[in-house]
Amino acid sequence: MEHPAYHGPISKRRCEELLGKRGKDGTFLIRDSETIQGAMCLCVLKKKVVYTYRILQSHAGAYTLQARSGVEEQFFRNIEDLIHHYKKKNQGLATHLRRAVKIKQLQHLVLETPEAIVPDEENDYEDVDCSADYVVVLP
Repeated sequence: MEHPAYHGPISKRRCEELLGKRGKDGTFLIRDSETIQGAMCLCVLKKKVVYTYRILQSHAGAYTLQARSGVEEQFFRNIEDLIHHYKKKNQGLATHLRRAVKIKQLQHLVLETPEAIVPDEENDYEDVDCSADYVVVLP
C-alpha cells in the first residue's frame, strides 16, 4: 500500500514509540497487523495512550475499520477516504484523526542525523523515548 501514513510491518512497540514522540492527541499512523495476515492497523494517540483499530479489506477491495461495538460498519474505496472520514469528530474512535506520522518525514529526519542510522529494527527511524500505554480496541 502506498500512503505517507503507512509504515508497513513495524511492531506495536515501535508504533507506540513513534506516536508517543509526537505526543499530541489525534496523531496517527497505519501499520501491518501482527496477528492477521493482510490486515492493517490504524493506531491513534489520545492522552498518551495508543488505540488500535483493525483495517480489513473486503474481497471487492473496499476497506472497513473494526471500531467499538455499536458503531455501524462503513466501507471505503481506499485508505485515503477512510482517513478523511475518521478526521471528522464523533465517528467511533477514541479521538478523531488529526495529523499523520508520515514515513517520508521520518526518513528525512534520519538522513539529517547520520549518527541515528543503525541497521537494526530498533533504530529504523530515530531514537525515541516513550512512556505511552498501548490499548488494543479490537472486537
